[in-house]
Amino acid sequence: MNHWIVLPVLLPALLGSVLLMVARRDLVIARALSVASCAALLVLAGSLLATASAEAPQVYALGDWPAPYGIVLVLDRLAALMLVLADLLALVVLLAAIGGADREGRHFHALWQFQVMGINGAFLTGDFFNLFVFFEILLIASYGLMVHGGGRERLKAGVQYVVMNLVGSTLFLLAVGLIYGVTGTLNMADLAARVPEVAAGDRALLHTGALLLLLVFALKAAMVPVHFWLPGTYAHAPAVVAALFAIMTKVGAYAIIRLFPLAFGDDAGASSGLAAPWLLPAAMLTLLAGMTGVLGAQSMGQLAGFSVIGSMGTLLMAVALFTEEALSAALYYLLHSTLAAAALFLLVGMIAQRRGSAGDRLRVAPPVEQAPLFGALFFSAAIAVCGMPPLSGFIGKLLILDSARESVSSSWIWGLILGTSLLAIIGFTRAGSLVFWTSSAQASARGKGMEAAAAEGEPAAAAATAAALPLVATSALLASLVALTVFAGPVSEWLDETAAQVYAPAQYVDAVLGVAAGNE
Repeated sequence: MNHWIVLPVLLPALLGSVLLMVARRDLVIARALSVASCAALLVLAGSLLATASAEAPQVYALGDWPAPYGIVLVLDRLAALMLVLADLLALVVLLAAIGGADREGRHFHALWQFQVMGINGAFLTGDFFNLFVFFEILLIASYGLMVHGGGRERLKAGVQYVVMNLVGSTLFLLAVGLIYGVTGTLNMADLAARVPEVAAGDRALLHTGALLLLLVFALKAAMVPVHFWLPGTYAHAPAVVAALFAIMTKVGAYAIIRLFPLAFGDDAGASSGLAAPWLLPAAMLTLLAGMTGVLGAQSMGQLAGFSVIGSMGTLLMAVALFTEEALSAALYYLLHSTLAAAALFLLVGMIAQRRGSAGDRLRVAPPVEQAPLFGALFFSAAIAVCGMPPLSGFIGKLLILDSARESVSSSWIWGLILGTSLLAIIGFTRAGSLVFWTSSAQASARGKGMEAAAAEGEPAAAAATAAALPLVATSALLASLVALTVFAGPVSEWLDETAAQVYAPAQYVDAVLGVAAGNE
């Protein structure tokens, strides 16, 4: 048993508790511990990725209780990939937060660690009840981060976010209750073995539970018709929190990828292909709604939020094809869209700080301080989000289009992706014009954050360093998109093998239950 598998959950849980008890009043210590933890998690995730790439799926049984009776964490290529992405994002965005955003609340770093714990646990867990537990950890920590710094609009958006997620939690419990009542298990691997054996009279209850889970995961992924919470929530959250939340919608997508090929795939008998008739139309509408929202956004925060919805539609259209080729393309696009969205949210925060009273609203205002630099960064982020060459978004969309050629819905998929890409280009062009090019007023000589730091007696060098950290973090995220473009070939080959493993559920079932799956 590989004991390293539990550390991505255990380390942030322990450190979050330490930060709450002994370091909440000392920002320097809290920052050092938090950065050290996220760096260690990234190194650990990289090691687990190497292990998962070379070996079959591995299981960690908590308390040494065997599945399906005990709690298990499962490491395979898909889980390892998501761990690396989440922990990379957590570290880079945390560096941006140290630029000053973490000063607004005493418990910021503790909440950050609990958030990372919930995300890592959701990617590693091997049963649905513990997926629910990790979802609840995500909800509590993300709500604390969402309202970090206070403010009426932020609190209002936070309440809406919590209410929607509580509805999702209620549906989650109802769904797992139905599934457990029919199959007698919530272990994912055990469920895959039992679904084909469900009696015809009980199949309707099983399908109801599974489709309720699809609805819950769709809520987490901000899919139509349960997408409306995301633009306001992300637009009003602190920029660094919204950047971390870029991975949150991917938790919903991951859960869909994990459940339906495993338990309701080709080997599920009469229950096979359960999600496909529902997922593809919803994903198409999600893409259309997101990019239409980009076109009509009234603020840069809304622009970024609607772009996340649109990217989720693109991603889930590929997932909904339920083929290895389409899943490989979806995973490549998942990597790209997560990093691009995080970079965009950080940029929106920095630009809003430099526009004075105009904030992030899309209206004419004095030009942004350091407008050439931030204009170039916004242009790069816009290219990435819209999926234009030469960055990885273009490659991701090409891979998805290619994977859809044999689908009966290929004409719809091609038309929607190409058409909504045009909508995104128009929306981002409009935003860039309003923010960077429509005013001839002179930019202020120095930013307010530097003046405030000097007034409080903070050394100018330290203030400059703090102000530079968000810029460095954003540049690192954009650089990662360049790396994803340059190494698209090797990455795609690795993702092909990952998709093949997802669609060979016997490996996963055998690793968890310790017996051969099916008739093997």
